[in-house]
Amino acid sequence: MRVLLVDDHPIFLEGLRNLLLAENVQVVGTARDGVEALAQARALHPDVILMDIQMPRCNGLTATR
Repeated sequence: MRVLLVDDHPIFLEGLRNLLLAENVQVVGTARDGVEALAQARALHPDVILMDIQMPRCNGLTATR
């Protein structure tokens, strides 16, 4: 499974990334807001996107729409 992680808190993002990697989940990319998430999703074609809802510039709900 190819996963894209999206969160504006770097410590949480890194912790989640490490947790998933320890479980042999392929983390293909990370993003800090919805704008970055859209660009990463288009470029990387992940199977799953784990996205925070409240983020600057473009929140998770808007990016998901």
